[in-house]
Amino acid sequence: MFMKAKTLAMNLVRPHMGRRLVVLTASLIIIGLCVAVFKTVGFGTDPGSTFSLGISARTGVSFGTCQLVFNLLLFFPVILLDLSRIGIGTVGNMVGLGYIADFFMRRLEALIPPEGFSMTERILLFAVSMVGFLVAASFYMVVDMGVAPYDAVPQLIAAHTTKWSFRSVRTLWDISLLSTGFLLGAAVGLTTLITGFCLGPAIAFVSSRVKGWFD
Repeated sequence: MFMKAKTLAMNLVRPHMGRRLVVLTASLIIIGLCVAVFKTVGFGTDPGSTFSLGISARTGVSFGTCQLVFNLLLFFPVILLDLSRIGIGTVGNMVGLGYIADFFMRRLEALIPPEGFSMTERILLFAVSMVGFLVAASFYMVVDMGVAPYDAVPQLIAAHTTKWSFRSVRTLWDISLLSTGFLLGAAVGLTTLITGFCLGPAIAFVSSRVKGWFD
């Protein structure tokens, strides 16, 4: 128990905490905004958001609440098995991200013209938001303040099996939740493919240039 408490304490106190917290907060706000835009333009979202949006569409419960409950369920095995993956960023993502997206979804709904956005406007909003999402998600990972429960679970599964690589586990995890969200009524599209293929390279690109800011 003492070792677990010590591990958690080390995750909460890192070098350049002020800088890390500012970047973490900005990253979560930008990610939430981009998820809201993705839903508004209708080209799909990332797999985790697709699952929560599907639950939201079927139950009528807000996206933020669905995201919170889902992540809380995933949070318990992470606490039990590996505290090293938990930090302020874990809690911020779990509790705040969905409600940030809800806030921006409401704001965007008020801006949609009666005839809806044109295809050109939708593509432009999508392109700008995709760049913002990839950069913000990369910074979220680089500040190293803990990962979201959604990301931690496949890491834990891969760490406790010798038969499956992390890439295989993560792919099956994403496909399973993406398919469930789609069957429940959420949109799947270009956003899903781009985030799946480009997020890893984006994290590596950003990390190679800014990781020294936080050491």
